[in-house]
Formats: sequence, C-alpha cells, structure tokens
Amino acid sequence: MNYFNKVLFGTTLFLSAFLTKAQETTISPVNNPPIFMETFLGDRALAYQMIINKKLQSTPKFGFFGVSNIQPEWGESKMDDFMVQGNLSYSLFRGIDLSSGFIWNPIDGIRPSAGAIFSYGNPKLLAVVNPRVDLSKNANFDVLALLEYKPKINEELNLYSRIQGLYTHNLGYDFHTRSYVMVRAGLSYKDLTFGAAANFDWYGPMKTNKNNFGGFVALNLF
Repeated sequence: MNYFNKVLFGTTLFLSAFLTKAQETTISPVNNPPIFMETFLGDRALAYQMIINKKLQSTPKFGFFGVSNIQPEWGESKMDDFMVQGNLSYSLFRGIDLSSGFIWNPIDGIRPSAGAIFSYGNPKLLAVVNPRVDLSKNANFDVLALLEYKPKINEELNLYSRIQGLYTHNLGYDFHTRSYVMVRAGLSYKDLTFGAAANFDWYGPMKTNKNNFGGFVALNLF
C-alpha cells in the first residue's frame, strides 16, 4: 500500500468514526415557541405587534429575538409611533439569554443594542423580562416585561390574559422618552386568540398620555 492509499484509507476510517460519533450525539430538535402576531383595532389607532424568539436547530445555544410594534393613528399619513428590534441571542442557562443587535424608532433612528432576556414558560403561564441599552452616545435604557396567563377551559378553549409594559429612559439627558402598558383579555381557540384590548402610551419628557381602546386578534405561527 503506497503513501497515498494509506492516507486515503486513514482519512476514510477517521471520517467514518467521526460521522458515527456525530450520529450517536445528534442534537434533539429544539422545541421553539411560536411566532406571535397580533392586530389591534382601536378607537385612536391600529396597532400591530410581532414577537419572535427562536433557537437554531443546528446550534441551539444561538437564536434570534425580535419585537416589532407599529401604531399608526387613523387619518394620519405619517406614522410616528413604531419600534423594531432584532437581536442575535446566546443562551447562558435555561431561561437566561444574552442578546445583541439593533433597535429602530422614529426619534433616534437605528442604533446598535445589547441586552438580556429572562423567560419562563409552561402551557398556562409565560413571563418575559428584557432589559436593553443602546450602544451609542446618549443611550436609551429600557425594560420590556410581559406576563401571559392562559388557563384551560376545555381541550380546545383557553381563557387568555396578558399585561405587557415598556419603560424607556434616556441616560445621556436623564429623562423619560417612551413607555406603555398593554392589557389584553379574551379567549384562545387552538392557535387563534381574540378579545378586548387597551393600550396606555406615554411620550417624551413630559410623559404626554394617549390611550387606545378596542379589540384584538392574534395568531401563533409554528
């Protein structure tokens, strides 16, 4: 057996052993939460929210966390109330992730961002807390918190309630920039949720208040 054949034979044995070991240690499929999409028709504005929190199937330590909110007022051609953030996440422990990416709003534009995600969930209860800070001059620091409760009525129907809040403070100028409280109450049928909704919004250093009342429809997309 010449040198080339020996190398080829050794390489084949190594790859065979490696692939066999990889098959034995195949990572179990990640049980990702669904993409949450909600449309809220209110007396002041239409509001839309999407929340994504997914892990990569190949490397489940890494994932993507994103939150998008828009709230255009009826009769207005310009939208002054929106927030979009997208982050790569890294899982430190179960329920504790680090995140880094961007945030976009109409006041500050697009800024780099970093934060942490603390989460707990079961079929009845979901809790998420996401502190975050801009990685830029005159940075904003904010905390997003969400609590969702879905007790079962029968095999297909659940009661649904959610409270979600955000508080944003500008560290450079030391004042409030944006905050809200969202309240939802209704029913969930399989992957569809609907019911009554209220948004309480505060803007700027003077905490100017605007509210929005109506109904919502939400979908869980797996």
